[in-house]
Amino acid sequence: MNIQWYPGHMTKAKRQIAEDIKLVDIIIEILDARAPLSSRNPDIVSLGNGKKSVILLGKSDLADPASLKAFEEYFTSKGAFCAAIDSRKKADIKKVRALVDEAAAEKKARDLKRGIKNRPVRVMVAGIPNAGKSTFINTFAGKSVAKTADRPGVTRGKQWIRPGGNIELLDTPGILWPKFDDERVGLCLTATGAIKDAVTDTNEVALFLVDYLKEHYAGALNERYGVDESASLQDMLENIAVNRKFLKSGGESDLDRAALMILEEFREGKLGRMSLEEVPAY
Repeated sequence: MNIQWYPGHMTKAKRQIAEDIKLVDIIIEILDARAPLSSRNPDIVSLGNGKKSVILLGKSDLADPASLKAFEEYFTSKGAFCAAIDSRKKADIKKVRALVDEAAAEKKARDLKRGIKNRPVRVMVAGIPNAGKSTFINTFAGKSVAKTADRPGVTRGKQWIRPGGNIELLDTPGILWPKFDDERVGLCLTATGAIKDAVTDTNEVALFLVDYLKEHYAGALNERYGVDESASLQDMLENIAVNRKFLKSGGESDLDRAALMILEEFREGKLGRMSLEEVPAY
């Protein structure tokens, strides 16, 4: 299944980001820690070329701890300032402030050399839909200043936020890119909730997820749903529907409902802390 989702408002948002990026000193990219490679928008990387980059592996409480550590090391080796965070935790926000200070050190030194004191560090917060940008900004600011929801496409316009501490944040809409060259990217982004279920075949995405978890987290599906992991993927989905008593009128298994449940429970962490990608060789 070739998943593509690029609604019209994202084209407008990309143009706005291209203009606004000229106004900032640092770009914070919030990635989904469960799929950092798939959730890193190449358009944002390209637009931010030359800017200091802070990469946050968001939703870290849902990701595999070993994967988190490996990706932190990977992005740091590429020259980024990187940390795994749970955006709801103030302790993790302190880590981000420290990273921003580190990333802004050269800018502050240049300002002092020119006799400029206390000019705010301007930071753009960018990422794909449902990456957790608004939750991060609200915790960073210490108050509710950005709309949040557990679905993609909530933030539509830019917004400057002044949380104090000589930092100004620019919230931006979540955007994807026009075409995924790798089919697996679309599957990962749908599995993690960045792409709306309504525009995909949830059965196929659930089968992709079942296949991956069967191979990389053996026993997790059996523990949660009581299924034989040696069975075929389709039989496993059927058995999950039967075990959860998801039946249509007439007694037929409701595979659509079972597929949606698997995706929702993965997104909520009910299957455990899991990641869908491994660090590439570097």
